[in-house]
Amino acid sequence: MASLRCFLRSGKNAVTAVLRREFHGTPPAAVQYIGVTVRDALNQAMDEELERDERVFLLGEEVAQYDGAYKVSRGLWKKYGDKRIIDTPITEMGFAGIAVGAAMAGLRPICEFMTFNFSMQAIDQVINSAAKTYYMSAGLQSVPIVFRGPNGSSAGVAAQHSQCFAAWYGHCPGLKVVSPWSAEDARGLLKSAIRDDNPVVFLENELMYGVPFEMSEEVQSKDFLIPIGKAKIERQGNHITLVSHSRMISLCLDAAAVLAKEGIECEVINMRTIRPLDAEAIETSIMKTNHLVTVEGGWPQFGIGAEILARIMEGPAFNYLDAPAVRVTGVDIPMPYAKNLEDNSIPQIKDIIFSVKKTLNV
Repeated sequence: MASLRCFLRSGKNAVTAVLRREFHGTPPAAVQYIGVTVRDALNQAMDEELERDERVFLLGEEVAQYDGAYKVSRGLWKKYGDKRIIDTPITEMGFAGIAVGAAMAGLRPICEFMTFNFSMQAIDQVINSAAKTYYMSAGLQSVPIVFRGPNGSSAGVAAQHSQCFAAWYGHCPGLKVVSPWSAEDARGLLKSAIRDDNPVVFLENELMYGVPFEMSEEVQSKDFLIPIGKAKIERQGNHITLVSHSRMISLCLDAAAVLAKEGIECEVINMRTIRPLDAEAIETSIMKTNHLVTVEGGWPQFGIGAEILARIMEGPAFNYLDAPAVRVTGVDIPMPYAKNLEDNSIPQIKDIIFSVKKTLNV
């Protein structure tokens, strides 16, 4: 198993480099910005919270001496030592259980899964031990823990390493589920997750780790937090609302740029948090644009888009829709290994553009 994981990691730096994007946004001249990758933003967040609170510690496979499988924990072991940055055996059920127990005993663990696909080995600890204990103890026992690691499809790693768990964990009461897109999201939300007294599932994306984003001095402050449960409008528009999370935000923004040249202005909403879902932000946007398309990399059945559409149908924004809402999702199959099939199994920019035009009947 260890050799298999090493093989799967071997091409990740090359893949990430190919997928690097230009910095997003045009900053005002008066504000100082620097480029920070998502990887470095996560590293900074953990470093600052480890320094701030001695109860915080990180454990997982290769997080210490190897600096993390994806180098997210780079330098932390050298700074904080063996007691706070802990390498574990390849046994997700075991070290997730250790982390949950530590949280119950008053510590604030960050439990890294090398990929959330491997969290299936530990799902009993996440769901039955972490998520339900506060309720089952009548509020006497909190479980302040963060489960974090890469989620969703990567590149060329096939079915067992290419699925999105947002809907899986978003289904469970007792968990907060976060899915950042940008470096700002990663930094502000991870700091909030570590400080939260509830178990938080923090879904990163491997293909976003090396992507740089412009980050202001305000965001770089040690006091900067993003509240869990609040979405963000990444692009203003008045013709149609695009709602998405994680890496699919990049595709939505690219599709919106293409459509803008044709006179179609898309409002792009970055969910940031899967649970609790910021339905109010989506409803407010729909009341302005009167159209909705959701975009996700996961499977369609019982997915994030399905939940959003149900919420809209049951809520006040439904009467504002001028056309049926549309979902853009991954294909309902296990991820193929062949690149041409893989590309056709996850949403592409052309799929979003097609769905927007179909919804607007143009």
